[in-house]
Amino acid sequence: MKTFVSSISGKTFPISSKMLGSTLRSSIFDLVKEDFPEFSKESLISSNELDGYKEKYISTILKNELGELKQLDQLVVESLSNNQVLNASIDQEEINESFGERIADKVANFGGSWTFILSFLAFLMCWILLNIYWLSDKGFDPYPFILLNLLLSCIAALQAPVIMMSQNRQEDKDRKRAQNDYMINLKAELEIRTLHEKIDHLLIHKEQELIEMQQFQLDIVKDLIEKIDKLERNTHDK
Repeated sequence: MKTFVSSISGKTFPISSKMLGSTLRSSIFDLVKEDFPEFSKESLISSNELDGYKEKYISTILKNELGELKQLDQLVVESLSNNQVLNASIDQEEINESFGERIADKVANFGGSWTFILSFLAFLMCWILLNIYWLSDKGFDPYPFILLNLLLSCIAALQAPVIMMSQNRQEDKDRKRAQNDYMINLKAELEIRTLHEKIDHLLIHKEQELIEMQQFQLDIVKDLIEKIDKLERNTHDK
């Protein structure tokens, strides 16, 4: 396997990871230059070493704009430098939720539906009619329905914390989704900015190549003109 020696670390890397200093963007080149002043356009660097400077460059951008890197920002930087895809684990957490959490969600969903409201109204009407009319107000819970009030108080006392538990879990899911959206948007913004820099670098590099090619063509034309003039002078002298 063909290898090359890095100009900054002196280590040996596969030839497939070789990068020439002239191909680096100016921003990345300046960062390498800060650590290794002898680094030049003709120096060699591996793609693995270059990934570290890409991460450093992105971290510098975020620090300049945000003041300091948060944990979410650091995750974005690492995903960019390692070419990884950001993926939320919210759906996986829903799969791994406990039995009590699933019960809390079902109770909250049922307790906040018209099915519960209409069913509970029907239950109350049946309870009242059963004790007043069918049992002639001598049933198991005569007016003013003390047992029914106790039952309603127990249901409210149990339902409220269960609903709050479900709401807290939903807020936690919304917070994680918002964090994931923030990381995705930040990564997209940084990738777009990096893409713009790459395009600018390619345009500048291409313009330099065109200028050099034009200069080379002009030199050839100039040599041809000089040769033609020389031939004409020689012919005229004869």
